[in-house]
Amino acid sequence: MPRYELALILKAMQRPETAAALRRTVETLMERGAVVRDLENLGQRLLPYKMTKHNQRHSTGAYFLVDFYAAPSILDGLLDHLHRDVDVVRPAVLRKDERAPDSSCCGPPP
Repeated sequence: MPRYELALILKAMQRPETAAALRRTVETLMERGAVVRDLENLGQRLLPYKMTKHNQRHSTGAYFLVDFYAAPSILDGLLDHLHRDVDVVRPAVLRKDERAPDSSCCGPPP
């Protein structure tokens, strides 16, 4: 299974509501057969621009990264589910490259 990273922006909420939204997201991943490796909280920040989602305008959001392994076939359904979640402002799934970068670009090899 390929490795992916879910960049997630949740709307500004209190800690219990944020934890519930994260739990829903991770449970959705695992129900679809994904193996979650890591969850990283990047904190609450101002959004780069005002975003409108589910008829609400958002200027701040909580940023999270979820590192997981999953079959490529589940990604469309996962993103569709996340776009319908009222607490999610912006989901984005990126494929993580397993290969190490070439070391020849920055000097002699070790």
